[in-house]
Amino acid sequence: MEKDRIFLSDALQGMKQLPDNSIQCCVTSPPYWKARDYNIDGQYGMEASPALYVQQLVAVFNEVKRVLKPNGTLWLNVADVYWTDAHRKGRNGHHNPKYKKPGQSNASIDVQDSIFDNLKAKDLIGIPWILAFALRNAGWHLRQDIIWHKPNAMPERVVDRCAKSHEYLFLFSKSARYLFNPKAIREPAAYDGRKDTICKGSPKYRGQNITFSGNAHPRWQLDDNGLFVRNKRSVWSIPLKPFSGPHVAPFPEQLPLTCIIAGTDEGDTVLDPFMGAGTTAIAAKRLKRYFIGLELNPQSISIAEKRLLDSFGLFQKGMY
Repeated sequence: MEKDRIFLSDALQGMKQLPDNSIQCCVTSPPYWKARDYNIDGQYGMEASPALYVQQLVAVFNEVKRVLKPNGTLWLNVADVYWTDAHRKGRNGHHNPKYKKPGQSNASIDVQDSIFDNLKAKDLIGIPWILAFALRNAGWHLRQDIIWHKPNAMPERVVDRCAKSHEYLFLFSKSARYLFNPKAIREPAAYDGRKDTICKGSPKYRGQNITFSGNAHPRWQLDDNGLFVRNKRSVWSIPLKPFSGPHVAPFPEQLPLTCIIAGTDEGDTVLDPFMGAGTTAIAAKRLKRYFIGLELNPQSISIAEKRLLDSFGLFQKGMY
């Protein structure tokens, strides 16, 4: 596949065209289970059960693992959903064949995992963590859960729980050692005035702009402008951005930007097998990285192409 292109393709089938060990980083957000029906044959997110949804995504990310370089990473954003009696109807086999994925047998549609057997109305299903553990069992290194805090989250009309204002972002790696640049995503730190800026006499740190706590671990660092910074924390407060279009709430550009900065070098290639409105591609181009996108919805591809044209002016339309 050529770089800087969005291909009209099922995620699983499209990645089979990619060679092994060819991608540095994957940043993606697959369609959430039962969030929206795009009325497209083979779409993800409308599976008959959460078990089948997880099963399909594990198959997709097995292919992602194959195409990643040995030191590559996967940054996966996925949200949870509450169980309803309407979902149970789908579990019991009322399934529209148009949602069947290529190569999927009718028998496999009815396979249920016992972890979902006792779901009750209003239960939080736990899809993000169930998927994360399934990917870990499939060979991924589950490195971190990151909370994407949405300070301007949409209000919810609920009276028996708190309104939700976060989603999960999981960091997976293909190998135990992988490309990750913590310095590139350091965040401002509030200096508390302690005077432990001496390097404790260690030749290793002598002359560096690092301050240490009492047990000789770095507490603060200084950036190139002399400002105190610290390693990025695992809660990222990133507000939603206004978006006019049929695509439901694409994640804000700052989310993939941060992932790509941490997980790639300039000139690397970033993959998004669920490209949607093209936010990952835009972030990659801003950082002088290449991208490869897969998307099953032609309307989403048109939106992504227009956004790329508006942002960079060099993106050719009809690249699929």
